[in-house]
Amino acid sequence: MLNDEICKLRDELNKSIEEEKDYDTIYNLSVKLDELIAEFYRI
Repeated sequence: MLNDEICKLRDELNKSIEEEKDYDTIYNLSVKLDELIAEFYRI
């Protein structure tokens, strides 16, 4: 379940980078992804 969320958010982040979205959007997605990955490793 958490792994699915990580994959979905990673895909969203990659798409945002490819589409050259603004820095804040990319940064926020990256932070959220980092938090999910940290949670995954805590489990």
